[in-house]
Amino acid sequence: MAVTRLIPLHINKGKTIAQCLTDRLEYGKNGRKTEDGKYISSYACDPRTADEEFLLAKRQYLHITGRKQEKDVIAYQIRQSFKPGEISPEKANEIGYELAKRFTKGRHAFIVATHTDRAHIHNHIYFNSTSLDCKRKFRDFRFSWKALSRISDRICLEHGLSIVEPKRRKAKKKIDRPKCPSQRNRLRMAIDAALEKKPKDFDELIKLLEADGYEFKNGKHPAFRESGKKNFLRLRSLGEGYGEEELLAVISGKSESRRKEKKTQRQTKPGLDLLIDIQEKLSQRKGAGYERWAKVFNLKQMAQVMCFLQENGLTSYDELSKKTDEMTARFNQLSEMIKISEKRLTEIAVLRTHIINYSKTRNVYVAYRKAGYSRKFYEAHREEITLHKAAKEAFNQLNVKKIPRVKELNMEYAEVMKQKKAAYAEYRSVRKEMQDYVIARKTAAAILEIDLEAEARKSQEQEKEKDTKRDTGR
Repeated sequence: MAVTRLIPLHINKGKTIAQCLTDRLEYGKNGRKTEDGKYISSYACDPRTADEEFLLAKRQYLHITGRKQEKDVIAYQIRQSFKPGEISPEKANEIGYELAKRFTKGRHAFIVATHTDRAHIHNHIYFNSTSLDCKRKFRDFRFSWKALSRISDRICLEHGLSIVEPKRRKAKKKIDRPKCPSQRNRLRMAIDAALEKKPKDFDELIKLLEADGYEFKNGKHPAFRESGKKNFLRLRSLGEGYGEEELLAVISGKSESRRKEKKTQRQTKPGLDLLIDIQEKLSQRKGAGYERWAKVFNLKQMAQVMCFLQENGLTSYDELSKKTDEMTARFNQLSEMIKISEKRLTEIAVLRTHIINYSKTRNVYVAYRKAGYSRKFYEAHREEITLHKAAKEAFNQLNVKKIPRVKELNMEYAEVMKQKKAAYAEYRSVRKEMQDYVIARKTAAAILEIDLEAEARKSQEQEKEKDTKRDTGR
């Protein structure tokens, strides 16, 4: 039997992140509690330097994302306590490791310290709030404690241990009642109904609403109050289309009411959609009513595709297929351009941050080297030295031989961002067009009974033959 608890760890007042991480982890790794470190295990980090590795991951996260939060969670602690006499320390540590691995899904570094100084053996599990790729943070989701408890119970059952049986509460009978529209929605509906009667002016609109049980209050902000209610509701609080000037425009015929606008929006022409495979749906025990509806739906989609082909001047299936391939190729090209731009923007951002950190901490690191890599000097300048090492490691990973200037990187960043925005604007329009063309080709192929898979295989074989002839010609 194991009882679990999830505890977010914050920065203590008057201390740095490094000090807080060191204090928390040192308590968990206490030799008197873990039999001189015998029952300590870890994942994706070394227990001896886990605090520094956690801190380095946070620095990398800040460099990559640029996001910094106040009252940030620096790490999470899981406490897992077992029933006295039911488990050995080795088994408890194994179960704690498995619990942390499953709960974090292997995306966060952690250490597991099993304490044996109490009558009940218990685990102190510390996992970094920053993920291993330094791009995300663990989000303490709703009912995370419940998910943690269920995973722990499942692991205990797998290892033949007992679990805590939850107390069952008698469920209350749920009564479904229709939702009553809010006071503002009722006023909106009353105004829409009054406008349909075409009042001559605003005064007549007020009289229609008063006849409907509303009281009017004039002033800087005209308002109405429903009979039996305490508060007046201002017209401007009802949202777009219900202000005094907007209602006057509707009365004078310069614009339409919100109800008519919503009807017009619902009646807009739907986009192209794929045909329904009626036989497959019938095999899934769909009824005759669904079959009739599906046939009508397919006929409508076919008609829309024919209109689409006429609007775009496509008179044959070959022209449609060629145009679809062109749109798909352009979409893939733009998608690849955007990916390359995003990758370069990320590299520039990381490199720029590391260059700044490198220049700021260079003198400190030189002094640290002259001090013979003194431990005392390191503790006094831990943050600067860690940043300097991270910068040097980043330069090696990015294969930077000559460090560029920050001004040059800023200019390149602005140019790449400009290219990305231009490509993305075209990407959105091309994506919609490509989707319509793909659907149109599939629908046309279904009407003409063309096997698209066979057509794709034939196209690939032709491309291979062209490549072979080209290579032979060389």
